[in-house]
Amino acid sequence: MTEDRLRVQQEIRQDLGVTEEFDVQAELDKRIAFLQTAMRNTRCFTLVLGVSGGVDSLVAGCLAQRAVAGLRAQGQAAQFIAVRLPYGVQADEQDAQGGLQVIQPDQTLVVNVQPATDAMLVELLHSGLQFRDAAHQDFLVGNIKARQRMVAQYAIAGAHAGLVVGTDHAAEALMGFFTKYGDGAADLMPLGGLNKRRVRALGTALGASHALVYKVPTADLESLTPLKPDEEAFGVTYEQIDDFLEGKAVPNEAAEIIIRTYYASAHKRAVPPVP
Repeated sequence: MTEDRLRVQQEIRQDLGVTEEFDVQAELDKRIAFLQTAMRNTRCFTLVLGVSGGVDSLVAGCLAQRAVAGLRAQGQAAQFIAVRLPYGVQADEQDAQGGLQVIQPDQTLVVNVQPATDAMLVELLHSGLQFRDAAHQDFLVGNIKARQRMVAQYAIAGAHAGLVVGTDHAAEALMGFFTKYGDGAADLMPLGGLNKRRVRALGTALGASHALVYKVPTADLESLTPLKPDEEAFGVTYEQIDDFLEGKAVPNEAAEIIIRTYYASAHKRAVPPVP
């Protein structure tokens, strides 16, 4: 690995907050305390999180539930609302229900985003908007799904004077693998600075099954390719991404893809520019 690439790798790791050391219990304690501090500072004692069927929302949900339980133990009324946000019938609904069983949220709401998503597509087509092809349309409708899910979560948070919890972590941030103003929009990101390997370690420590923790990650936004693995979209594996974020050597081709993708997706991690 060249000296320039090592320097870039280290700069990216620092920018994304990935630490050299990793202790599971210390990370759990730090992130639960982070959520509690945010609630105290804002006087918003409801946390809201969309729970899918993946390990990221499972871990974030467990942290949220433990954060509000800790505040209640200190005499502060607080609650965590988990939200299921399927587009019609979700292919991995069983995994989502398994995650909820681990999390044990105070309350669970179910909001089907299909009617709102489909209505938006109808109006866009009616306006004269044209997509390149069916795959292009399907991809962009996936972004609408993600944004409709966040619309629902903010409505629920608003009704309870609450905060929306996001699931973004360093591996997804590195690859820009989130929908801008969709799942990338939240008030609090308790998984920040963790790569996928470390998120999974927290999931195991929180009592989730091996099947849920090591389930193949998928955003599942595209109807034409349901449950499409994240790694197919990346062009690299999570192992390579995690190694990169831990400062380890990765194959040259993988490093080039990761670095190129990181810089190309910089706008997704930044606040909107102004003159």
